[in-house]
Amino acid sequence: MGYRQFSFLLFVCFCQLSFSSSIPHSCRKDQSTALLKFNKTLTLDPSLVTCSSYSYTSSWNKSRDCCSWDGVICDKMTGCVIELNLSCSGLVGKIDSNSSLFQLSHLQRLDLSSNNFSNSHISPEFGRFSSLTLLDLSDSYFSGHIPSEISHLSQLQSLRLSPSFETILRLTAHDLKLLLQNLTQLRELDLTSINISSTIPPNFSSHLTTLRMGNTYGIIPESIFHLPNLETLVLQNNNQLSGYFPKTKWNSSASLIELDLSGVNFSDNLPESIGYLTSLHSLSLKNCNLRGPIPEALLNLTLIEDLDLQYNSLNGTIPSGMFSLPSLSRLVLSNNHFSGQFEDFNSNSLIWIDLSNNQLQGHLPRSIQNHVNLTGLILSFNNFSGHVDVSFLADLKQLYYLDLSYNRISLTNENKHNVTLPGSLMSLQLAACEVKELEFLRSAKLLWQLDLSNNKIQGRIPDWAWTNWMFLLQRLNLSHNMLESVDSIPLLFIEAIDLRSNLLQGSLPIPPISIRFFFISHNNLTEEIPSDICNLTSLVMLDMARNNLKGAIPQCLGNISGLEVLDVHHNSLSGTLPTTFRIGSALKSFNFHGNKLEGKIPQSLTNCKQLDVLDLGDNHLSDAFPVWLGTLPKLKVLSLRSNKLHGSIRSLPTGNMFPQLRILDLSSNAFTKNLPTSLFQHLKAMRTVDQTMNAPSDEGNRYYQDSVALITKGLELEVVRILFLYTTVDLSNNKFEGFIPSIMGDLIALCVLNLSHNGLQGHIPPSLGSLSSVESLDLSRNHLIGEIPARFASLTSLEVLNLSYNHLEGCIPRGPQFYTFENNSYEGNDRLRGFPLSKGCGNDGNDSETNCHDPSLGPRRDRRMGKPKEPQTSLIAYHYTSLVAEAIKMTISDKHNQGEIGTKGARKKKGMIHKYHR
Repeated sequence: MGYRQFSFLLFVCFCQLSFSSSIPHSCRKDQSTALLKFNKTLTLDPSLVTCSSYSYTSSWNKSRDCCSWDGVICDKMTGCVIELNLSCSGLVGKIDSNSSLFQLSHLQRLDLSSNNFSNSHISPEFGRFSSLTLLDLSDSYFSGHIPSEISHLSQLQSLRLSPSFETILRLTAHDLKLLLQNLTQLRELDLTSINISSTIPPNFSSHLTTLRMGNTYGIIPESIFHLPNLETLVLQNNNQLSGYFPKTKWNSSASLIELDLSGVNFSDNLPESIGYLTSLHSLSLKNCNLRGPIPEALLNLTLIEDLDLQYNSLNGTIPSGMFSLPSLSRLVLSNNHFSGQFEDFNSNSLIWIDLSNNQLQGHLPRSIQNHVNLTGLILSFNNFSGHVDVSFLADLKQLYYLDLSYNRISLTNENKHNVTLPGSLMSLQLAACEVKELEFLRSAKLLWQLDLSNNKIQGRIPDWAWTNWMFLLQRLNLSHNMLESVDSIPLLFIEAIDLRSNLLQGSLPIPPISIRFFFISHNNLTEEIPSDICNLTSLVMLDMARNNLKGAIPQCLGNISGLEVLDVHHNSLSGTLPTTFRIGSALKSFNFHGNKLEGKIPQSLTNCKQLDVLDLGDNHLSDAFPVWLGTLPKLKVLSLRSNKLHGSIRSLPTGNMFPQLRILDLSSNAFTKNLPTSLFQHLKAMRTVDQTMNAPSDEGNRYYQDSVALITKGLELEVVRILFLYTTVDLSNNKFEGFIPSIMGDLIALCVLNLSHNGLQGHIPPSLGSLSSVESLDLSRNHLIGEIPARFASLTSLEVLNLSYNHLEGCIPRGPQFYTFENNSYEGNDRLRGFPLSKGCGNDGNDSETNCHDPSLGPRRDRRMGKPKEPQTSLIAYHYTSLVAEAIKMTISDKHNQGEIGTKGARKKKGMIHKYHR
């Protein structure tokens, strides 16, 4: 063989080898089998495929090479699967530790996000993928603990584990430390909404560009602010986390694009150093307890698109240059203490402005109508004033959300027939804006939310309005106006209608079957409640209180399974209560106070295990004490006052009774025998003062707040909203006999105790001196004997004391609160002595002063006690100041009109207060 032939053969062999090595290797059979087996364990739910057009696994077929399947990428040399992307594929099922998924040992990137692997824990087997650079299990309903084996994935550059909204993922402090210690190549770490319950370690990968964490506590390590490559830092919703802003330039300031520290407690001013973050596009510091003014340095952030500083204590004026930042599109400064005027501004970028709940004043700037790109303008709850003509909306063609409510604005419409509102307008809120007619809304045909409450709209709603709103309107609030008639409500998809406090007459209008929240209280409706009301099977809240509705209650009301609130108090309804409350009822509040109902209390109410409030007071019910109500686990308010209930009050032989009860009003009935000692032993919620108790969130309760009528401190109040803080026992005006049980002194959470107008005998138990929270104590008109317990002097919260018309004797205790009580607290007890009565107690051997004192000279000074102590700010006074003040104002006004006004008149007269909170 010649040299040329040999060379040619070598060339051919080389070309063949080169060609064969460049051909992509087909999928290995074991890889294909593992994928198909994994897919077989899952099902497909097309409704979950919301973030992509189709499911990747629908293309998986044995007849095709698995390396050509959607979502699958193979190594060209080996045919091993190195990348699997099944994000948002509608997959449903369980991934356990023996899943064939873990046979794909060469995976470098794995994305299973946005699927539904409910009931699955993150298996320790994920730690076997030693070559992984990306692992994304976010929003896929994994739950439980994150295994420590994840920290073995030392090549990871991106780790995303944030759970779905309804699920809980946990990461121990030890495993978090291991994770950060071993994953030194991390660029992206997303642990949003994971329950870490740990402080944040100080050491992170210096390569980190994205950090998202939640549910931690302690102090933010300052090292986070100095990570050299950090672009995104999100530590939102860490309400146990606090921090300090760097006072000088941040090391990461040149790269930081997104900063979200919402909910972190800084308790500080915004520092000037914030102005160094010149690369920022988004800044959110809402609910961070920030105070002071906005620093001028913030205007250096010329690239910023989104600025959110809501729910802080920021004050001063808003820098005018903020509205002219060249890139700013969304500005949210609501719920702060900003003052001053909203100046004219010029911006082509702003599309959303929220300045609500501040103290801004002056006229609205005319320049607003030049900002044709605005989609949202929210200026409610400020002090803006002046006339605003609706024509200013005409040029805002993109506007879909407008809220000017609760200012001092007067909305005008000079060109009534020529107004053209933005065709995009979907939410319009003009509460308390002096609106007098609806004509300006003729062109608004896309509204889904309309609030015109607290205005001066009269007459009836015009037909054209119902036609315009029929297909889109979902929330309508016309409360607190002067509407006189609503014959029908032809709105096909309406969810919430509020017609409270108008002048509506006639029969009750029935809303469409789509309705969930229907409020029509405080009107002049008459006639019976139509049985058609029971066709509203989507009802959650139904409020028909304070009308003049007559006749029987439709029995079918007890069968609406999702109904949570049924309020018909103060009408003229007769007959009996519904008797067919079904098992699993959602009922939370049931209020029929002030009607003419007869018969018994239906025992089927025991099926309402969610019941919080039961008020059947001021009716004609005739029954024994419904002891079976004690089985309701969540009942907080029970009012059966002013009925014809009778007999003794028994308790259940076994188990707890009324474990959550905080208001018990059985007054003005015919209960007999001894006070129910065994019942008082069970009232757990009244035996503990919880100083950490917070007010319930308004979320979900924006439409309606529970209320109950109570008599306290000589006033009849309708206590609204914060019932959970108001603890009372009222057993007055019955026929109870025997002694006051000493165990009542264990009910230390009581604010009001009223046992008056009974036949109680014996001594006042000294244990009542343990009621440290009591503000009103009424034991009047009984047959009590002996002395007032000396321990009463320690009741520093006591504001009203009535021991009149008993057979008490001896000296009145001396103490700060007792100097504030007048003669009428003790009248009818001829053998009582001491201040403020004219009968002195004589020399007690410790005071050389005479104990006789002229009450007209005011509280006497006791050398041992010092200056008379003012009553402490009470729980009731703190939470119900506006209610009491209005009642006293009404009382004084009545007395003045009758020529009876005096220093004690307000205390004797009952005032009625009724308030609904928005």
